[in-house]
Amino acid sequence: MKRRIYWLMPDPASARRAMHDLVQARVDAAHIHFAAAEGMDMTGLHAANALQTSDVVHAAESGLVIGGAVGTAVGLVAALLFPVVGEAPEWETAALLAVLGGLIGAWSASMIGISIPSPRLARFEGAIGRGQILLMVDLSPSRVQAIDALLRTAHPEARFEGEERLVPALP
Repeated sequence: MKRRIYWLMPDPASARRAMHDLVQARVDAAHIHFAAAEGMDMTGLHAANALQTSDVVHAAESGLVIGGAVGTAVGLVAALLFPVVGEAPEWETAALLAVLGGLIGAWSASMIGISIPSPRLARFEGAIGRGQILLMVDLSPSRVQAIDALLRTAHPEARFEGEERLVPALP
């Protein structure tokens, strides 16, 4: 598991310097994400993608669970009441419909979730709307303190906005 630290940068120039400093400190660019207002020049910055800025992951997980449960229920009814061959229940039908329900549920929920802003970033909407840039850095727990110290020293214009302890290890 990684930890994500949040910093608000006042402008694109400051964000670019922070990106340079983080890469020089051997932070993989794939673990550095910037979120800014639509239309802002993000040249030289690793812009956050839908995994960081939307609720797609949570929605897909919820859809998988709900779709799997509905698929299981429908599959059990189909296996018990409507056997295709013979009189015996066809448990393969139940398993197949459970998997299919989970997949369809995850897919359809993720299509909705990708259009919903991440609740984790809701507290930054005002600052981003005022032209600030949100910096998110995903680090191993052993590197958080050193990178935090680097950003505090090299970027007094930036503002530390917190840390999340249990971020999935996805880039």
